[in-house]
Amino acid sequence: MIPIRKELDDRLDGAARAWLDEALAEAAHAAGAPPDTSPYTAPPSWELRFASAGRHCGRENADSVRILLLQEARADTDTLTRLYHHGTAAERRAVLLALPALVPGPEALPLVEDALRTNDTRLVAAAVGPYAAAHLDPHSWRHAVLKCLFTGVPADAVAGLGRRARGDTELARMLGDHVAERTAAGRPVPPDLHRVLALTVPPEEP
Repeated sequence: MIPIRKELDDRLDGAARAWLDEALAEAAHAAGAPPDTSPYTAPPSWELRFASAGRHCGRENADSVRILLLQEARADTDTLTRLYHHGTAAERRAVLLALPALVPGPEALPLVEDALRTNDTRLVAAAVGPYAAAHLDPHSWRHAVLKCLFTGVPADAVAGLGRRARGDTELARMLGDHVAERTAAGRPVPPDLHRVLALTVPPEEP
C-alpha cells in the first residue's frame, strides 16, 4: 500500500492530499469498528468518499485512491459486492482491481464473472487480473481469454497467461476454431490471437 500512497502524494495537490488523509482515516476507523447490522443505517462515510474519489483526486488517480480506501477499510466480500453492484463502471473497476489483496479465496468470483459478461473493455481488462488467474476454473478462464481477444482487450492484460495457456490443448482448439470461422467469413483475426495460440504449445520434454 505504501508505494501507491507515495505515488499519489507525488501527483496530488495539497487539497487532494488532505482529502485523501481524511478519507483513509475514516476507512481505518470503519475497519476497527464492530459491524452494524441495522438495515436502515446510512453507508459509512468512507464509502461516500469511495464514490467521489475522482471528483476530489482526479479521474486519473481514482483507481489508486479507491483501492487504498478498500484496503484501509479491510473491505470484506459483502462490502465489495455491494460497492460493485451499486457503483459506476469506474467504481466497479476499482473493486475488481482490489480483489487480489482483499479476498484470498474464490468468494468474489461472481464479480469477475459479471464483469466478463459486459462489453465494457475497462471492466473486462480489470476482471482478468491476478484474482482471475488464481481462481477462475479452466473453462471460464478460456472463455475470458477469448472475450479479451474479441473485444480488443490486449492479451497482456490477462494475468498468468503464459503459465495457464502452456500446454492447454483445449484453449488451442478453441482458438483454432475461431481462426477458421473468422477466416471463412472473411473477417479479420485479432492480432493477439496467434500469439496466444503459440503460448499453448506444450513445453518440450527435457
